[in-house]
Parts: sequence; structure tokens; C-alpha cells
Amino acid sequence: MEEAFLDNVAAARKLLRSSLEKSMDIASAINEIDPRLEKRSQRLASLQETIKIVASKCDLYDIRRHLDRAIGPAAAVLKIFEVVLQLQDSLILSDPALDLQGYLSIIQRTEEAAHLLTDNCKLVILWLQDALQFLQENAAAGDDRDWYLQNITKCLNILKHLQATEQRLILQGGLLTQAFDKLEDEFGQLLSEISFSSIDDLSIVSQTSFPLFMAENLHLIIERLTDSNRLENCLSIYVEVRSSIVTSTLQGQELNFLEISLSQFDSVQMVEGYIDQWEENLQFAVRYVFEMEYRLCCEMFKKAGFDDVWMDCFAKIVVQSGFCNFIKFGNTVCGCKKEAIKLLKLLDIFAALNRLRPEFNRLFSGKSCLEIQEQTRDLIKKVINGACEIFWELLIQVESQRSSTPPADASLSRLVLFVTEFCNLLLEDEYQSILAQVLEIHEGWNNRVLEGEEVVTGQVRDIINALELNLQTWAKSYGNDDTLSSLFLLNNSWYLGNNLKGKKLGEVMGENWLRGHEESMEYYAAVYLRGSWGKLPALLDEEDLTLYPGGRAINRELVEKRLQEFNKAFDDMYRKQTNWVFSDKELRLRMFQIVVQIIIPPYKNYIHKYASHAGDDGNDSDNYNKDKYISPESLEKMIGSLFRHKHGKFGSAKCTPLAAAAEISNAVPNYNPQLLLPDY
Repeated sequence: MEEAFLDNVAAARKLLRSSLEKSMDIASAINEIDPRLEKRSQRLASLQETIKIVASKCDLYDIRRHLDRAIGPAAAVLKIFEVVLQLQDSLILSDPALDLQGYLSIIQRTEEAAHLLTDNCKLVILWLQDALQFLQENAAAGDDRDWYLQNITKCLNILKHLQATEQRLILQGGLLTQAFDKLEDEFGQLLSEISFSSIDDLSIVSQTSFPLFMAENLHLIIERLTDSNRLENCLSIYVEVRSSIVTSTLQGQELNFLEISLSQFDSVQMVEGYIDQWEENLQFAVRYVFEMEYRLCCEMFKKAGFDDVWMDCFAKIVVQSGFCNFIKFGNTVCGCKKEAIKLLKLLDIFAALNRLRPEFNRLFSGKSCLEIQEQTRDLIKKVINGACEIFWELLIQVESQRSSTPPADASLSRLVLFVTEFCNLLLEDEYQSILAQVLEIHEGWNNRVLEGEEVVTGQVRDIINALELNLQTWAKSYGNDDTLSSLFLLNNSWYLGNNLKGKKLGEVMGENWLRGHEESMEYYAAVYLRGSWGKLPALLDEEDLTLYPGGRAINRELVEKRLQEFNKAFDDMYRKQTNWVFSDKELRLRMFQIVVQIIIPPYKNYIHKYASHAGDDGNDSDNYNKDKYISPESLEKMIGSLFRHKHGKFGSAKCTPLAAAAEISNAVPNYNPQLLLPDY
């Protein structure tokens, strides 16, 4: 209650201040009127006196019949002029913001009175001109004749001046012109009172219209100004005011990014976040801001009978408020370099425009919006062409990477990670349906028909098949090192067989394909172990260690030699694999457990049985020289450190294709930014 009371007090204070200012303006206007009234009264009195004097002496020259016809209309002229003066004073003191209908009524009466004054002045002037001609042709010379001629001429001059009153009122700076200017100002003020800042709930924007009293006043002003040949002024004011409001509203959405030029960036990754913001801002602009302006334009002009201009106004508001900047930004994205990531963002742009298609077709139809239609169609064409071009080149790009060099650490290929994650995204319901629609539209332009979704899945299969062929080719790059080659294939088969289970890409490739990679994993793991750790237990052979059959004497030299050979082989293998990578955590754990099972039990058994015989004394076997040979526990720790996750190796963590692409471009020294895909 207290807050409402304070609001009412503030409103009352504002109203009193406004009334005081208007009173001061009125007082100033009255002060200006007084000398004008006095001057006009003097001229009218002079005219009236002159006519009476002329009439009293007219018998001398037989012109009474001419003057009799002029006296009646002249008296009417005087009364009408007095009315015109009174109406002018009322017009000066009136304010359309306080009483619009009263103001319009005064304007109309002033126009009518001024027009009547003009007509009556014409009639009186006609009769006086006849009398003047009669005097000039028939009266005898003399002082009286000259006196009559002088005074009739004076009357004619005064009447001609009064006759021009109507023209002066409507000339630039005239009172009626000033009145119409006030109406235009009031028109603009009323229009500015409907803004987005006054609408709390944007969900009701589509039902927003001018309040009834405001709409009536606006229509009255339009009708009045149209009658005065000022319709173009109304339209200009409407466009200017509403454009300003829309521009201010959109600027509040922080749209500076729309001005980014292609020279400021060349990769979509640099403006990825802006593209998402672009979609949100475009939706807000079309569904709320322009929707409201469309309704207001229709209500203001179409319902008022101006069917041929309302869409022109709306189109100008849309263009002047910066709508074309949205199209410009879309064109800038289309102009970026070709890369796989760009395909996703082009599909996002197409989806945004497609979702707004009903609104575009309704709001921007007709010849008035041809510029908007053409720019939008051009953007959609660029988006579709660009997306299709990148999509069809993906397979070529994967194949072109076949001559690249695989990672030296045998880790998961960056290309495998990127392509599989990227293809999986393309197969997600949202992107697949959008891409299928884009492909169908593109083929339709070329009078070809295809099933978009089948094309997408078919192309993805071809890409993955090409990727697998790349892996086999790259594995041969390791030369005769079958162990490293098998580790590389193990890392990539593990990723393909395990990571794609339950995903769209796995479904598209099929169960047989996934099962094939599971079998490949087992095979490559066996090859890796057989060529590396699997060789070590054989070095701890117990054959020939006893000197005599069935005896207990041990060949100490042979025991020590075999332990040394084992330690050396282990050290060599450890150093060799120090920089090798198992890309997946589960794979690392599994291989660690297998290697420990292969190495530790035989080593522990050998140490337990023979290590004490490798030293200088032959005491209890449990007291072997622990400083000379590594313990089984230490050996297991070394193996564990070897299979520990190596930080900084790509592919060790899951990431999105967009993040992967960013990491690839930063991590690969010879990364070629012109390629759609990373190097390998």
C-alpha cells in the first residue's frame, strides 16, 4: 500500500510539473498574440470606416449599386476574420496531447473559416473592382473622384491581404502547418509508448496491440494528416520511431559479434560460440520483436484502410533495425575455410532457419520484403551447397591421409578418434535428419531424387571402411617391428570395438563389424605379447642347472648367467616401451595384468629356487643378495610404471569432435589448416 501511494504521489508531481510547463507556454503565446490582435483590429476598423465613408458619398458618382453589393459581403468578411483570429488563438493555446479530438476540431474549424474568408474576400473584391472600374471610366475629374479611387484601392489591398490568410496558414511556418507538425509529434510520441521494455512477459508479445484509446487517437491523426497530404510524413515517422525501438531492443541482446568480418577469422572454431548465440538472437528477433512489429503495422495501417503501405512500413522497420546483419553473419560463416567442423555449424544454421521458416514465410512475404527474401534465400543456398560439398569430400579426405605417418608411440590415431566421433555425431537423430534434408534439397535442385538418410549411412560406412584401410597401411610404416605395429593396431581396434558399442555408428556398422574388431583385439594383443614380454620367461629355463642327475649341486655360473640375461632383456624391453602408449585405461589395466602374470610368477619361482646359488656363498636360499638382483615386488612396480597413463598423449580421454579438432590443430606441428581432417 505504501509503495502504491508513493507511486501515485510521484505521478501526480510529474503531472503538475507538466501542467505548469504548459501554462507557461500558453502565457508566452498569449503575450505574443496581444500586439497582433491590436494591429489586426486597427486594420479592420480602417476597412470598415472606409467602406462606410465611401458608401455615404457614393451618390455623387452613381456607383451606389456597385457598393451596395460589396457592403454585405464586406461585413461578413469582417465577422469571419474575427472568427479566424479567435480560432487561431485557440489553436495556439491547445495541446493535442491533452485533448486530441478538441485539437482536431479546432483545426477543422480554422480551415473551414479560412476557406470561407477566402471565398467572401473574392466576392467583395469583385464588387469593389467593378466600382473602381466605373469610377475610372465614368466619373468626372475632381478631388472627390481621387478620394474615392484612393479609398477603394485601399480597401482592395486590405481585402487581398485577408484573402491570402488561408494561404499563409498552410505555408511553411504557418499556424496550420505548425498545428500539423504538433500532430506529427504527438503521433511519434504515442508510437513510442509501446516498447519491449514495457512488456514483462515475452510470451504475450504475439498478442500485443495498441491500447484501444491509443489506436483510436493514432487513426484520427493519420486520417487528419492524410487529408492534409501528409501521409508520407506519417509513414516516415512510424518507420523512424518503431525502427529506433526495435534497434534499441536488439542492441540489448549484445549483437556486436554480427559485425565480425571474414578478415578477422578464417576458422569456424573461432566463432563457434557466436553461432549458437546467433541462433538464439535470430529466434528472439523474428518470433518476438518482428512478430510484434508486424502486428502493430497491420493494426495501424491495414485495418485503417491503407492496404498498400503497411507492408512497406514493416519491411523498412526490419531492414533499418539491422535484420540484414543476421544474414551477413551467416554469409561470413559460409565464407570460412572448409573443414569438417564447419559442416556441423552449417547444419546448425540451416536448422535454425528451417525452424523459423513458417515465420519467415508469413512475416516477409510480398513484394515489400523482396530484399529480405532474396538475402535469406541466398544464405540458405550457400549453407546447403557448403554443407554438401564438405560432406561429400569427407571420404576423399580420409583416403588422402593414407600416405601419412602413424604416431611413433603406437597410440590411438587422431584421425580415428576424430572421424568416428564426427561420424557418430552426424548419425545422431538431429544431425542425420537435417543432413538428409539438406542432401535431398541439393539433389532436388539438380532434378535428382535420393533418400537422404540412406545416403548418410552409406557414406559413413564408406568413410569408416576407408579409415580401417588407412590403419592397415599405417601399420606397415613401422617396418619390421611387428610388436609396435601390433600395439598400434591393438589401440585402434580396441577403440573401434569397444567405444562404438551402443552408439549410432556402431549400429550402422553392424554387430558383425563390432565382433570382428573384438577378435582383432585378441589377435593383436597376442602378437604384441608374443613378440615382447612373452619372450622373457624362456630366459629363466631350469635345464642343465643341476651338475649331476638327481643331485643337489647347482651350476652357479649358469644360474647367474640366465638371471643376467633375463635382467638385460627386461631392461631392454622396458626402455623400448617407455614411450609406447596404451590409449585406453581399461586396455592398460588388462595388459598390465597379463604382463605381470607372464613375468612375475616364473621370475619369483626362479629367484626362490636358484638366486642363492648365484652368489659367493651357498647358504639358505631365502637369504639371497637382494641388492644384486631385483625383487619380484620391484619388478612388478616397474611394469606398473610402464603401463601407467602417460599424460599429454592424445586420445587418452573422451572428447567431442569440436574439442578434438581444436586439440589436433594445436598438437600437430605440421597440421595443415586447409584440410578437412587432421593429419592421421
